Amino acid sequence: MAELLLELFCEEIPARMQARAAEDLARLFADGCAALLEAPPRSFYGPRRIGLTAQLKPSVTTEAKEERGPRIGAPEQALEGFLRKHGATRDALTEQGQFWVLLKPGQSVEARALVSAAIPALLRGFPWPKSMRWGGTSSLVWVRPLKRILCVLYGEVVRFDLSQNGDDGHGLVSGDLTEGHRIMSPGAFAVRNFAEYKAALAARHVVLEAEDRARMIRDGINALATAEGLEVVPDEGLIAEVAGLVEWPVPLLGRIDDAFMDLPPEVMRTTMRVNQRYFALRKKDGAAAPRFALVANIAAPDGGAAIVAGNERVLRARLADARFFWDLDRKQKLEGFLPKLDSVVFHAKLGTQGQRVARLEKLAALIAERMGADAALAARAARLAKADLASGMVGEFPELQGVMGRYYALGQGEDARVAEAIAAHYRPAGAGDAVPNEPIAIAVALADKLDQLVGFFAVGEKPTGSGDPFALRRAALGVIRIIRENGLRLELMDICNNYPGAIRNWGETHWDVRRKFGNAGRLAWEGGLEVLDFLAERLRVQLRGEGARHDVVTAVFGA
Repeated sequence: MAELLLELFCEEIPARMQARAAEDLARLFADGCAALLEAPPRSFYGPRRIGLTAQLKPSVTTEAKEERGPRIGAPEQALEGFLRKHGATRDALTEQGQFWVLLKPGQSVEARALVSAAIPALLRGFPWPKSMRWGGTSSLVWVRPLKRILCVLYGEVVRFDLSQNGDDGHGLVSGDLTEGHRIMSPGAFAVRNFAEYKAALAARHVVLEAEDRARMIRDGINALATAEGLEVVPDEGLIAEVAGLVEWPVPLLGRIDDAFMDLPPEVMRTTMRVNQRYFALRKKDGAAAPRFALVANIAAPDGGAAIVAGNERVLRARLADARFFWDLDRKQKLEGFLPKLDSVVFHAKLGTQGQRVARLEKLAALIAERMGADAALAARAARLAKADLASGMVGEFPELQGVMGRYYALGQGEDARVAEAIAAHYRPAGAGDAVPNEPIAIAVALADKLDQLVGFFAVGEKPTGSGDPFALRRAALGVIRIIRENGLRLELMDICNNYPGAIRNWGETHWDVRRKFGNAGRLAWEGGLEVLDFLAERLRVQLRGEGARHDVVTAVFGA
């Protein structure tokens, strides 16, 4: 077997693109060099490089081919021309029917030749979600300017370049050089194989594997927190992102000014995470701690003191901005934000967010009534559920929708059940998220999701096999989980049947919605049946995913 090492070295790759790019590289290489592979290639990625290593056969034999020649009895000149074209003699010809046929035996092709032919085409067609051109001499695109191509097989360079049809490909040619850490170990060095490559990078302050960087970050920040009697707020997504930002992770601990500790913990965590990629810490009782963890990309000679001080200054400015929004938003009641929703378009065919709020009020009250819950409280919660979308804090941090509405509602003396419903009505946000379990929150959450389904199905915006831009599958699954996990029995046909025709807040398409769904009281209407069929199909999928027998599920839904 022959070991291939391929590295594509460039300027900083966005963290969110690295893993997918490494997967694409391995997949495309496997497609182009399938005959050579002894095993699937193994990819790796980091802030400035993606690459792969693979075990290849030294050579492969191409398939034998048959070439049909002139008819038997054709002029001698035609036959001689055919033989000359293929470099063959008469001895290689056989008769098949009315034609001469030349059998061309398979030829042995070295791995080096196949690799050198496959990689340039792979790189020129690489499927980055976003890419750029640089310089003025080539049409080659990459996510960031490509600097080096390392490609070695048997410890020797596989020679190729990226020129094509007069395009110089930025003069990029393959070699055996790569680079270490930009600051701590600058400069290029040569490698011959993957083991040498990985060890040489580590010696030059680059941890090659993303999993190793993530482990170093996780273990490092946890150790720092434990030493202070604190714990890190779990955030595997942030660990993975930061692992894509640093080559040599150095966890450090900073301090948050006491003046900001009265901000809601969600605000502090979101500010730190979104703006600075910091990790929040908490006390053993779950209360927010005045500390944060950060990950530097350098081992500083002062132990990181200057880095920590600089990041503390930046965080003070970020938290001061958050406090501004917090104080500004609380100067008015939640209802004061509602007029702004009249100018926020929910969907061009379904009116504004203000019109949607009016729909949610009626639908939440209807659902609460069917559940035996307080319809007035449900309507109140639905009325305020979207108000924080017009607040300064949610405008800055959309992740806090619902969360800020809860704080503002409690601050103005709303019923605690209303406040909790405002926060919980977006749930479940995903498969691992909990569902609301309080009656008022359930009513508003179901109203929110059913309104989405009814509205978008009414205007023809249904999910397709290739896309679901309005997350209707997630909304349907949310309806199913809320009902099942709370043990509810609701006549969704009845609710959907009475709802669209009875409400006039559908924007300019109100009458289209009425025609689609029929008048209140009709038992057979196209739109409602589509929604219920969609819900039923999502339920089938969920039941099968839980291990229910296929024949049992089919029998139940066919009854």
